Amino acid sequence: MIDRPAIDERIAAIDSELCSPAVQKNPVLMRSLTSERAHLARIAQTMDAIERTQASLEEMREALESGDPELALIAREETPALEESLAGLEDGLKRLLLPRDQNEDRNVIVEIRSGTGGEEAALFAADVFRMYSAYAARKGWKAEVLASRPSERGGFKEIIFSLAGRDVYGRMKYEAGVHRVQRVPETEASGRIHTSACTVAVLPEAEEVELDIRPEDLKIDVYRSTGPGGQSVNTTDSAVRITHLPSGLVVTCQDEKSQHKNKAKAMKVLVSRLLALEQEQKESERAEIRRSMVGSGDRSAKIRTYNFPQSRVTDHRIHLTLHSLDQIMAGDLDPVIDALVKADQERMLSELSSGRPGQGR
Repeated sequence: MIDRPAIDERIAAIDSELCSPAVQKNPVLMRSLTSERAHLARIAQTMDAIERTQASLEEMREALESGDPELALIAREETPALEESLAGLEDGLKRLLLPRDQNEDRNVIVEIRSGTGGEEAALFAADVFRMYSAYAARKGWKAEVLASRPSERGGFKEIIFSLAGRDVYGRMKYEAGVHRVQRVPETEASGRIHTSACTVAVLPEAEEVELDIRPEDLKIDVYRSTGPGGQSVNTTDSAVRITHLPSGLVVTCQDEKSQHKNKAKAMKVLVSRLLALEQEQKESERAEIRRSMVGSGDRSAKIRTYNFPQSRVTDHRIHLTLHSLDQIMAGDLDPVIDALVKADQERMLSELSSGRPGQGR
């Protein structure tokens, strides 16, 4: 039984907290409270809609029992649609009440690296980056490149970027893993289909205030930026390498001409990687999350295959196949991600109904 008065009281309490100067100065707490309020508001709105629909169904039942032929006819026509609407609302409420991922509303850091396949893998990594950039534009998210290592032919050996907006992690978390491509490379004269892969890691973005990072724990090196083949692309020491000594994590950034900007971007990536490590240690079911996301980069460890000759995209986790590769590569990812979200929710509902706690991704 859902305690509706308690939901209303919590919403009112959050509204009061959001007006507090102390909360307004704390971006982490502000984001958390705003997210909680929006979620509770969706639950309250769904409960209100269920109540209205149940009241309408009661009116239809009364009309059927009234003895008035005209009212009974109207009731028989309208009842099926109301029953269908009620079932959908009740299902939606169940999904809203599922355990939420603690990172659901965070922004993300996405890391794409070329895997098996040489230069073709690097070109595919660039295609995947463009796919996510187009998807971000469709969703109204802000994308910013933080670091990259271009390949000789215009691909990426590695590209790291941030995505900021609403429900970013809640949707992008399903993209973590190995993405496999099957197509004829531009460099293949004989027209043979090649298979290559890239890896995608999706990290919840962290604020520096969330973690205790001491200056003495950081080793910061500066050097000149280099491009493909090792040639110098800058005459000043603007590239930055930050090593977090306790964890051994290393982040480099050389995309900006400003050493200050490169340092800020490198810190953004480092903090998010440290948050992921901290959460792994706190939650045993998330152990080795980044390694499970990235895997080996081998073609066989794939979550999704993009088959260009057949214009086919297959997500192997839920056995979903769509023949709309061009649209998906152009950023129309919602059909894939919606199906993954639904499958994840159904799994959690099944676990809850069987008495086993659901574990979100």
